[in-house]
Amino acid sequence: MSKLKITEMERLSADAYRTSAKLPLILVLDSIRSMNNIGSIFRSADAFRIEGLVLCGITAQPPHPDIHKTALGAEDSVPWRYSSSALEVVGELQAEGYTVLALEQAHESLHLDRFVPEPGARYALVLGNEVKGVAEEVVAAADHCLEIPQYGTKHSLNVSVAAGIALWQLAHPLFPQLDR
Repeated sequence: MSKLKITEMERLSADAYRTSAKLPLILVLDSIRSMNNIGSIFRSADAFRIEGLVLCGITAQPPHPDIHKTALGAEDSVPWRYSSSALEVVGELQAEGYTVLALEQAHESLHLDRFVPEPGARYALVLGNEVKGVAEEVVAAADHCLEIPQYGTKHSLNVSVAAGIALWQLAHPLFPQLDR
């Protein structure tokens, strides 16, 4: 066994990525403070070929060297937009037919592995601030709350790690929809 060379990976070009089919999934970043986390989330969004990101509140926006350091160019391939209010974005996405999922520890939250995305449905996943999490009013407005079970002493994961876990769990049932 040997590692694949970059030339053997058959990845999409940036132009091909922009015009390719996307998974019906949007990430909403609710006041993420670390630009390294923002860049990492961009990179994971690219890897799973999701529709895009909505950066809200204090979440920094590209172009910025600290975002680029971890995004490695994904900030140029993944569509994104900015809104000052995550709560307003949730309402807009629901009006467009998205089911909004908050990734947060909350009463009546559903463990991430028990949520099964429906084929043909569109989803928006809200990720929250590294210290405060998803804003309470955004949690209340979401259609469902998903939680990554924790079995150690810490009460949460780094937001970019949580994003990667959640993206995999939500996206892998939807992969057949892509024209790979």
